[in-house]
Amino acid sequence: MAELRYNPISMEWVMVASHRQARPQMPKDWCPFCPGSGKVPDGGFDVLRYQNDYPALSTAPPEPDAVAAEPLFRVKPAYGRCEVLLYSDKHDATLSRLPAENIRSLASMWRDVYLEMAGDPEVRYAFIFENRGDVVGVTMPHPHGQAYGYSFIPKKIEAELCGAKTYFDANGGDCLYCALLNEELRDGRRIIFENDHYVTYVPFFSPITYGVHVTAKRHLPHLGAMSDAELFALGEALRDCSGMYDALFDKAFPYMMCMYNAPTGGGADAYHHFHVKFYPPMRGADRQQFFASSETGAGAWCNPNCPEEKAAELRDAYNAYVASHDRI
Repeated sequence: MAELRYNPISMEWVMVASHRQARPQMPKDWCPFCPGSGKVPDGGFDVLRYQNDYPALSTAPPEPDAVAAEPLFRVKPAYGRCEVLLYSDKHDATLSRLPAENIRSLASMWRDVYLEMAGDPEVRYAFIFENRGDVVGVTMPHPHGQAYGYSFIPKKIEAELCGAKTYFDANGGDCLYCALLNEELRDGRRIIFENDHYVTYVPFFSPITYGVHVTAKRHLPHLGAMSDAELFALGEALRDCSGMYDALFDKAFPYMMCMYNAPTGGGADAYHHFHVKFYPPMRGADRQQFFASSETGAGAWCNPNCPEEKAAELRDAYNAYVASHDRI
């Protein structure tokens, strides 16, 4: 079964994809993303786009199985796109250790994926992300991210767009993200590092421990609007975030990394500002931050740690990563 079902209470579409239950836990001695598997080029590759073997969405979706009983029970085909984005042909590679040319190729692939999905008139939102670590449910340890093209705008993103639009309308067309970034830079306590085009920081209102934002210095709505220099700087910033997290407790650190582009179609370009968020599930070296009843049931978040203190820890980790790694 693969279909979309509408929740009239929260006013959002839910993907129902029962075939994904069959996703395998890969054996230790075989990986479909390594050369020789028969699924990727035997001669190796730099980066590679790979069609998801268990997609929740597809460009040729089946008709829904459920019998619609409108207006309360609405269904529609699960149209969309699901891709796996391979960072390297090396099974033990990590984002934090990729050489500059790999980073450049990876960033270009992100832009290509965004532009292709944005060019599909049925895709309303292109979402690029990475899940890392067993604790967030990763079944494939080979370094990779993913990209989903939704035929709807997800509820969380819709809420953030509403906040940005409200500020934009109330402040003469000013960008909320630009204003927040300027205030973070003025304050300085939560800034971790920056490069020519991006600032990495723990936001004042961070709901989770070690939650980091990476925000473009220039107002731009999506990956497709970036110059080559901005695109490469994005890859560098995300590489350095990954290395920073690993240096924090001197071990591979799990996280969810999410890129926030403006919706396709251009309607929100004036008030949406490209940014990336990291959602680490850990609040310590061996302590998981559980998203329990208040967070999951009510959407009321409680950060058990002070953002200013965690930013200081992450600055130290970033400096340790830079000092101990030869970044080619």
